[in-house]
Amino acid sequence: MHADYVIIGAGSAGCAMAYRLAEAGRRVVVIEAGGSDAGPFIQMPAALSYPMNMARYDWGLQSEPEPHLNNRRLATPRGKVIGGSSSINGMVYVRGHARDFDTWAEMGADGWSYADVLPYFRRMEQSHGGSGPDYRGTDGPLHITRGPRHNPLFDAFIQAGAQAGYPVTEDYNGAQQEGFGPMEATIWKGRRWSAANAYLKPAMAGGNVQIVHATARRVVIENGRATGVEVDRGAAPFILQAKREVIIAASSLNSPKLLMLSGIGPAAELARHGIALVADRPGVGANLQDHLEIYMQYASRQPITLYKYWNLWGKAVIGAQWLFSGKGLGASNQFEACAFIRSRAGIDYPDIQYHFLPIAVRYDGKVSAAGHGFQAHVGPMRSKSRGSITLRSANPHDAPVIRFNYMSQASDWDEFRTCIRLTREIFGQPAMQPFVKGELQPGPDVQSDDQIDAFIRAHAESAYHPCGTARMGRASDPMAVVDPECRVIGVDGLRLADSSIFPQVTNGNLNAPSIMVGEKAADHILGRAPLAPMNLEPWINPNWQTAQR
Repeated sequence: MHADYVIIGAGSAGCAMAYRLAEAGRRVVVIEAGGSDAGPFIQMPAALSYPMNMARYDWGLQSEPEPHLNNRRLATPRGKVIGGSSSINGMVYVRGHARDFDTWAEMGADGWSYADVLPYFRRMEQSHGGSGPDYRGTDGPLHITRGPRHNPLFDAFIQAGAQAGYPVTEDYNGAQQEGFGPMEATIWKGRRWSAANAYLKPAMAGGNVQIVHATARRVVIENGRATGVEVDRGAAPFILQAKREVIIAASSLNSPKLLMLSGIGPAAELARHGIALVADRPGVGANLQDHLEIYMQYASRQPITLYKYWNLWGKAVIGAQWLFSGKGLGASNQFEACAFIRSRAGIDYPDIQYHFLPIAVRYDGKVSAAGHGFQAHVGPMRSKSRGSITLRSANPHDAPVIRFNYMSQASDWDEFRTCIRLTREIFGQPAMQPFVKGELQPGPDVQSDDQIDAFIRAHAESAYHPCGTARMGRASDPMAVVDPECRVIGVDGLRLADSSIFPQVTNGNLNAPSIMVGEKAADHILGRAPLAPMNLEPWINPNWQTAQR
């Protein structure tokens, strides 16, 4: 079996690349270890806690014991299904701040500044309710919508931010990220609008894309050039041949693992597992970053939260309404209000993110025992902590060794304490007073630095935004893994395009920039000139040097 291009991974970036390569008339084979995304648990937005906790759809990866978090092992869900993590995530759509991409360019990702990537965000989007065509796309394959905000808690949260002195932004994905406002989601007509729905299925319908459900064992490299992919399916491994190139898009956790299994990575690490060295790239598996967050939970004075539906009968009613009409509470991910703020004066763009949710519940669906409540997910955006991905063995079926090294920098603790104290101030504003009965978590007795630190060690969770493990940079950079055209340095005919290549984690959720990477990589793969830069200036708070808000 052969094609012009073989893509490993039918996730966010992989689906986008398959679509654009097929659109250009190329034949593409996409290797995906997971199966179908059919079924209500994936397609119903409100059921988001289910697929990321189901072995059918998730790789089931977890970190090694984290030394700064009471040696807890943290879950790190990654989608094992067509659409990848876009089929099991919270559907939140955040591009990132313009400064994120300018920073990428400064770090050696030439051609990936905000002016360079904005045209690709516009190309991929079909925005319903954004700030207009200058900043937002209107005819792309990826539908972006906003929730109805029927529950008064959403607007109360936004009003509380304004009362605390923060700006209100009508479109954090447009010119102004900073502030409180409505949250956007990859939801369309009441369904999860994953990369599979937006890109892969239309591409397959065109006839140029074929899916092979199998596990990739390694990239086949002959005389310094990638020629195919060895996969497991059935009794014996076989090889899928690539006439032009092999493209890895297997996630920031599995892509570096696959590089190392193929002989590309730190020489000592490969020697330790008896893997023949093809290219010594010490940056493979290094630079692992993520967003860590805590859930600030409050008991509600009024019985208006989703808690009243958190029982078998309530869930059945919501599910039935969604199945028959595609509407109702089941048609929303319930993340309908958010905020991006700065933690202190002297920081020019936001470094704290909020997701507001009208129920007090964990990501795994376990509800607070206190009854009616609500919460804000909050955490710093640009931790200086760095972790790594290494091999557990040379067996491709063994999970990688994941060490995030969370909270290993003193600045992480300062930033998290600030998050908690600023959040308490926001929920203390008049707009929230009709609703706030009391603080459930961390709890009113948790006040000192030591008490807050103990809470963080016990309760901080990943926001599921791992990235950076095969970072993009100039070919002369010894720690870079791919060049600015997503070519793996040291091997011909091999590219990597997913969140692994982020030089630095972006502000907010990673699905949008991961799809953008696939869109832009497709033009590089096709040898096309990149879309013309758009020199639009983002809004920066004019008082950022002297004021926190």
